[in-house]
Parts: sequence; C-alpha cells; structure tokens
Amino acid sequence: MKRALAIVAAAMLLAACADNTEEPAAPTTSAPAYPVTVGSLTLDKQPQKIVVLSPSATEMLFAIGAGAQVTAADDNSNYPAEAPKSDLSGFQPNAEAIAAKSPDLVVLSNDTNKVVDQLTALKIPVYQAPAATTLDDTYKQLTELGTLTGHPDEAADVVQRMKDDIAKLVRDVPQRSEKLSYYYELDPTFYSVTSKTFIGSLFSLAGLENIADGSDADGAKGGYPQLSAEVIIKADPDLVFLADSKCCQQSADTVKARTGWSGITAVKNSQVVALDDDVASRWGPRVVDLVRAIVDAVSKIPA
Repeated sequence: MKRALAIVAAAMLLAACADNTEEPAAPTTSAPAYPVTVGSLTLDKQPQKIVVLSPSATEMLFAIGAGAQVTAADDNSNYPAEAPKSDLSGFQPNAEAIAAKSPDLVVLSNDTNKVVDQLTALKIPVYQAPAATTLDDTYKQLTELGTLTGHPDEAADVVQRMKDDIAKLVRDVPQRSEKLSYYYELDPTFYSVTSKTFIGSLFSLAGLENIADGSDADGAKGGYPQLSAEVIIKADPDLVFLADSKCCQQSADTVKARTGWSGITAVKNSQVVALDDDVASRWGPRVVDLVRAIVDAVSKIPA
C-alpha cells in the first residue's frame, strides 16, 4: 500500500518504455541579454549554478542547452545520463541542503515544506515549474526556462519540434468507426488515470476511450482512481498500458497470469504495452516518446 501511495503521489505531479530520441539543443552562440523577467522573478545575470528539484525540469534544461549550467539535480533526475544527480529530494526539499549548493537559481515543481519562502528569505531566486495539466503548460515552462537561462531560441526550437512531431504522430493514427478502449496502470493495485489528467489527454489525442472515465472514485482522487480487477475485466479494454514495468516489474506475462485477465481482449490479442515508467510520469520533451508509443500500439490494431 505504501508503494501504491508513493506511485500515485508521483503520478499526481502530472495533473504524476519508449525510445529516447530527443536531441539537446545547440548552445547559444551570442551572449544573452540580461536582466530578464518571468512572472515575478527577475534575474540580473545568466545563472551558472542551477539546482533543479524536478526530473521533468532537469530534462527540459538539458534539452534547451542549459545542461552545463545545472550543478545539482534531485535524486530522481536520472535523464539524461550526464545530469548531476545528487541526494537532494524534490518530494521533501530541504532549504538548508539546497542553499549549501550555493545556487544562483533553483527550479522546482512544488512548494513542499514552504521551501520557496525559505529560499526567498535566503535571497536565492526560485522558479516553479508545477506539474503540467496540458501540453501548453509544458511548452510554457520550456519557453520560460529558456528565457531565464539565456537559451530562448533553443527553447523555441524544442517547443516547435515537439509540436510538429506530435501533430505528425496524431495525423498518422488510423481512422476507425469505433474507438478503441484502454486501461492505463500506474501500479499493480490498479490505480489508473482518467482523461482529465495530463497523461489521459495524450491518449485522447490518439482517439482512445479510457475505461477509468466515470469511475466513482474519480472525484475523490482528482483523476487518479483506484479500479478493481472486476471492473477492468468487465470493461474488456482493447489495450493495456503499463506504467509500472520498472518500479513493479509488470509485463504482458504478469498481466496474463492474473486471475481472470487472460480473457481480456488486450491480453488475448497481445496488446499489453509496457511503457518506460519515467517517460510515462514526466511532462518534459520526452512526452513525444510517450505519444509515439501510444500511436505505435494503436497502429498495430487493424482499423
């Protein structure tokens, strides 16, 4: 149960495995102009010691060419490989530990422990990149991080490339007279997502129908209901997507071995898709990889 709650908490960061092909942007060739302002945050000079406490933001910073300015990343920032992973926690941030890194900019996704006020009192600039609820949120954060770090052009290029790639993927989805249904699994206790979430909205782009929509638990769980095996079996989804393949070692074989699951259409037709947990739980540039995995799975089913 403890693991389940941790996974759901991480998933709710999105309202919070595929090929990783996102190329980092080329570095800026001319000195950026400062000061710059984003919201209420003004930086007088380009930050050179960035501490980032969000895996999604870490991926964004490296994608826009600001990776060399990141001196410490949180303990869950495992992509790209060169990210300077540390023992800092994004879930339970400690202002004293962060300040010890002498940052000239801190990037985080949430204000747990009122860490923003604590860092502000220490005269440390803070940019919040909260969990995205739409793709536009992702694009906005990339753009703002580009402005703050001195990489506005690179950020604009990344955003445009993402938009173009997703648009092409969606165009290639086969047209069907009836929508395919799917079940998205966050953990083996059957926590899932509805179409109201960031992740759910990506599946909607591919024209899929979510069996978790309308769940009685939806309102209380904010779009992350816990289903039952009986409900899932009865819904008989055409596709099953596993976002717990790394954390919980779930696979097509483990799903098939569950009592009563071998008769589900997705299982019978070998349409159980194991996603990369990290790609499936973040809202940075690798969202394109997740959309690609969804579209690839849909395209394998005859229209």
